[in-house]
Amino acid sequence: MIQDSFLKSFRETKSPFITNPYRHVSGAVGGWVELGRTTLGSAADTISVASLADKRYLMILRNELHTGSSWGAGRFNSDSGSNYSDRFSTNGGADSTLTSRTQMIDFELPTSGTQGFTTKFVSNLSAQEKLCINQSIGQGTAGAGTAPDRRESVNKWANTSNPINEYSIHQQDSGDFASGSEMVVLGWDPADTHTSNFWEELASVNGDGTSAFDTGTFTAKKYLWIQAFIDKASVGLNTQFQVGNSTLDTGSNYSRRRNENGGSDETGTSEAYMNMATYSTKEFHNFFVINNSANEKLFICNSNLSSTAGAANAPNRLEGVYKWANTSNQINRVGVNSGNTVTLSSSSQIKVWGAN
Repeated sequence: MIQDSFLKSFRETKSPFITNPYRHVSGAVGGWVELGRTTLGSAADTISVASLADKRYLMILRNELHTGSSWGAGRFNSDSGSNYSDRFSTNGGADSTLTSRTQMIDFELPTSGTQGFTTKFVSNLSAQEKLCINQSIGQGTAGAGTAPDRRESVNKWANTSNPINEYSIHQQDSGDFASGSEMVVLGWDPADTHTSNFWEELASVNGDGTSAFDTGTFTAKKYLWIQAFIDKASVGLNTQFQVGNSTLDTGSNYSRRRNENGGSDETGTSEAYMNMATYSTKEFHNFFVINNSANEKLFICNSNLSSTAGAANAPNRLEGVYKWANTSNQINRVGVNSGNTVTLSSSSQIKVWGAN
């Protein structure tokens, strides 16, 4: 069965991108470890994390708060030579390329005085060019009445002699990075034997055969990593996610921008849930979330959506960004429903990891 094989790999794979987050709970060694962090105590033009240990893979979480129309471009190891190249798409538009650059284009699209969130994954083998995959969300104008912006990009640093030991971003406009802006650099290596893992399992719950289920209340953390496998009894309406503090928020406090199968972006505003793609029975969703209580909550999501079994039937894909326009509470509950009365089987599952 599709769901059985998926759940087996979901529990047992040794990939750093799935299992290692909750290996923290099992007591096993290895996993994503924090290599360094910088949190600004006052406005600045640069955020830098230095003295990084040599790790095979890096995961970088970046939450930028903006005093004006600033945005950040990145460098490794203080290299300001023309050694970077980029490919990026903004809000689902056509790709743009930049070559022989002095900085990397890996930023969100900030609206003056708001915030953005970026995830960056890096392959960091010293003898090879360093390859990066980035996804970003810009909050846009505050409130659920405005959809967020998104950018996806890839970079390479044409250095084949050194591992990355520093990552910095530099503002490119008239504003600053505001106090509270933060960058966290995580590392993973197959030879790691530490037990100080960054990601901690906060919740794990399965469906109960009804059309909706949720995690219950868990300990709130600044950064959340949510994975969900959704197994519907039949094709129904769009799957819907909701979040909240103690109880799920069912008000019109969500907005989105999403892209299905490489088509044009579509937006939704002032909705009562985070609306996912439609016409599927098996779904895998992967979210990263910045979850500061005083700021709107920003989500980056990638999804695989499938309805018909077998290799002759290609799945569908979704790339999206979402925001929950709450500025007073952290998320400590996540729920999902089928969008109507279609049941979700007990193989459906939500897992939440988090870290401060």
